[in-house]
Amino acid sequence: MSNMSANQTVTEKKIEIKKHGPEDCPITATIGVIGGKWKPPLIWILLKGPMRFGELGKMMPDIALKVLSRQLKELEAEGIVIRKAYPEVPPRVEYFLSEKGESLREVMELMSEWSRKNILIEHMA
Repeated sequence: MSNMSANQTVTEKKIEIKKHGPEDCPITATIGVIGGKWKPPLIWILLKGPMRFGELGKMMPDIALKVLSRQLKELEAEGIVIRKAYPEVPPRVEYFLSEKGESLREVMELMSEWSRKNILIEHMA
């Protein structure tokens, strides 16, 4: 304390370090709803407009139809996708994004842009 004047005092502050786990990150919750191998591409496709089950299956030929059905049901349960069945013969069912699903548009576009700038370019080099 020889360098300090008589008027100066030293206050020690305890620095509390808060540890964060995945449950503390709001992004983790979002990824829990829209993450995985098939949900982002499904949402991306449905951003273009309503699609029938068969059309989705053709646009995503590597997905098993059982998996496609399950993923759509999960997105529907989360309020991201709406399933509309028309009373026709043969039955016609369309899937489209709800208002909540549409609210993902900007996020999806930003992730797409980030991917094009930071990942796709690296893989081309």
